[in-house]
Amino acid sequence: MVSAKRRKLTSFIALGLLLVIAGLIGGCSRQESTPEKTEGKKLSGTITVAGSTSVQPFSEVLAEEFARTYPGVQVDVQGGGSSQGIQAVIGGAADIGASSRELKPEEKTSGLVATTIALDGIAVIVNPSNQVNEIALAALKDVYMGRINNWKQLGGSDSPITVVCREAGSGTRGAFEELVMNKENISNRVIIQNSTGAVKTTVAGDEKAIGFVSMAAIDQDIKTLKIDSAEASVANVKNGSYKISRPFLYLTKGQPEGLAKAFIEYVLSDEGQGLMQEEGAISVK
Repeated sequence: MVSAKRRKLTSFIALGLLLVIAGLIGGCSRQESTPEKTEGKKLSGTITVAGSTSVQPFSEVLAEEFARTYPGVQVDVQGGGSSQGIQAVIGGAADIGASSRELKPEEKTSGLVATTIALDGIAVIVNPSNQVNEIALAALKDVYMGRINNWKQLGGSDSPITVVCREAGSGTRGAFEELVMNKENISNRVIIQNSTGAVKTTVAGDEKAIGFVSMAAIDQDIKTLKIDSAEASVANVKNGSYKISRPFLYLTKGQPEGLAKAFIEYVLSDEGQGLMQEEGAISVK
């Protein structure tokens, strides 16, 4: 009996020691995780993100939140268009280039690494008073080529179409040319605007105007047209029924490193992707 009691007591003590040891190990693990987070907070320095004006508003929000997490880091966000952003990162003037179009073949040979941070649809917009509610993709192409020049030809009023377009080098225009124009030239009679906001303002103030902007820029001041019966919506971009869609890209010269890597990882995190969605982009997760 004594031997049995001793064995039980010994087993109890051994179990107690194991639990204490496990607790100490767990405590050490938790304590070790704290310095890692603290170390992350010590990130410091400045990086520049430059390029697409469609991506710019998202970059600005992401940069602001990133700076709250890492107070020692400053992310300078600049516009200029996708092509300028690509050239800026190639030339070393920017740490990250922002593009709202795919890279051209000649750009792919420059050692750039592209990271898709979100998806976007390109919305075709008109003045809210316009009677037309949808347009065929082929007809849209004809409008921008100058073959269709009156709203009557599209089922609207008998009035000339004011065609508004982004400038050469714009990622939105580049994607539009690729997805809609199919290598045909846009008419030289279109009104050129150098930003998403300028296109919206022009269309909102002209009952005869048509333009195209990032789907994330849609608001009550403009009306979107269905394309081949598909609405410009997140669901239709994801299921492929809305044909005018594109990626939002961050570009680095070689694999991202340092602060650029940390920022891109943040953008791809659940928090970063949540912010993108809140601002109107389509998450890649």
